Amino acid sequence: MSDAPDNSRPAKGADMTKFAERFEALVKTAAQTIQGKDEVLRNAVVCMLAEGHVLLEDVPGVGKTSLARALAHTVQVDWNRIQFTPDLLPSDVTGVSIYNQGTNEFEFRQGPIFANLVVGDEINRASPKTQSALLEVMEERTVTADGTTFKVPRPFMVVATQNPIDTEGTYRLPEAQLDRFLMRLSMGYPDFEAERRVLRTQKDGSNASSIKAIMNGEQVAAMIAEAQKVEVSTAAEDYIISLATYTREAPEVRLGMSPRGSLALLRASRVVAASRGRNFVAPEDVKELVPSVVTHRIIVTPEAELQGHTPHEVIVKALAAVPVPRS
Repeated sequence: MSDAPDNSRPAKGADMTKFAERFEALVKTAAQTIQGKDEVLRNAVVCMLAEGHVLLEDVPGVGKTSLARALAHTVQVDWNRIQFTPDLLPSDVTGVSIYNQGTNEFEFRQGPIFANLVVGDEINRASPKTQSALLEVMEERTVTADGTTFKVPRPFMVVATQNPIDTEGTYRLPEAQLDRFLMRLSMGYPDFEAERRVLRTQKDGSNASSIKAIMNGEQVAAMIAEAQKVEVSTAAEDYIISLATYTREAPEVRLGMSPRGSLALLRASRVVAASRGRNFVAPEDVKELVPSVVTHRIIVTPEAELQGHTPHEVIVKALAAVPVPRS
């Protein structure tokens, strides 16, 4: 897939109908393992087709890793799982150079980050030094080692899980890394009927490995290219910018929505529009995604935090204050 797709023409309506059908098929297939979490699953698929990364944050045991594995098994691509621990080194993630006595040269042995889909389990249990090893590859999709740059395969996605930061043995993710996740999603506990289905279908353990892939990497790449052709009106662009400006100027905010966040919101909105069979982004698509895409990019001031203000509260105020333009 080309790094610079042709966005000069919006995709045809018929193409978007097929896109919507394939999107629903991906969600339905992954839902074989994850019960009662359709919205979370849909957002995770949106991240994949927007070439973004997703951070699943919640208490242990609610299905974060199962969701990541289900997504990995839904598409037939190379995927690796990295278990983050306090003693994990950056080279354990990206790779290491090994001296070859036969050639008298160092050879780079690729680490598990070289895959289409990488599941980073309990990412906030690793040290900040190891977490920083992901910064380049999540943004540039490259790994630099010993002065040489290596590209990771496309499509590329990191699905990371983390426990709440007040859990023992965890490190807070730095702002620069949080900003590289397109979405931060919370699983939450299942409702009564969903948990009943879990007890009946997963009594012997997670069945994510039994999922049969319904697409390959080329088909996913084609969907990504189709979504990138969805038209974005000036009104939708202005709405994104107005929301970003509000978060930057709010008195209780220390760090507002970054331009990277605006681009992430735009990419995700294109996928949502395409998943609904449309070849244009409506402002409502943007509004729907704001809580998942923007909240983790907001940092309130220490004074506001002491007063009980939260990033979620800032987002609620922004959505109420910034008028939604007419489609």
